[in-house]
Amino acid sequence: MSVAEFLRQRAVDVAVSGSYSLPRWYDCEGKLRSFACRTKRVSPFRMIVDVPVVGKVGERLTSYFQDFGEFQGTISATLKAGFLMELEMPRARRAWMSEKLTWLEKKQKDASVRELRRDARFVPQVSHTVLTLADGSCHTCFIIDVSTAGVAVSSEYDPVIGTPLAVGTCVGRVIRKFEHGFAVKFAEKQDRDDLDRLIVRAPLLKSA
Repeated sequence: MSVAEFLRQRAVDVAVSGSYSLPRWYDCEGKLRSFACRTKRVSPFRMIVDVPVVGKVGERLTSYFQDFGEFQGTISATLKAGFLMELEMPRARRAWMSEKLTWLEKKQKDASVRELRRDARFVPQVSHTVLTLADGSCHTCFIIDVSTAGVAVSSEYDPVIGTPLAVGTCVGRVIRKFEHGFAVKFAEKQDRDDLDRLIVRAPLLKSA
């Protein structure tokens, strides 16, 4: 199915964090790598997912989402920074998935369900940004979540702890690595109201 066809179908626009692995991606130790991801639009049959590494049409993958559990699926279409995944599951689980989506749709419309802490981590409106290293090289990345003190990202680039870099225009240093990515602590605490703009800003191109 194409993305355009799916957008015309009944589905829920909901952001649920998760992870996935592709069959040909391994780390330096030969272990299958996993990456962070987030749903954009979901039905009991398929979903559009924002990702750092897109994969190819026809590839089968394993994914896990906080509110849905584990899925096996196949990429049926790709986008610039995501893909459409066909979900493989028995009829009983599709029925459960339908009920779950109905509940999530109601929950996200409930104004009382909000994170009120000023320094709490949140998901920015734009999921992708650019990492700029000290040597000027750049790598794309997927933003897992961000706070005024730092950001968690997932990327094809795999830095060592202590690596200085900028996420968007926010300068910091890699302080922790985890299964699906790594955490960057900002050199200076950022203003919450400016983070959406700063974290997704592309680096300036160097003049020739």
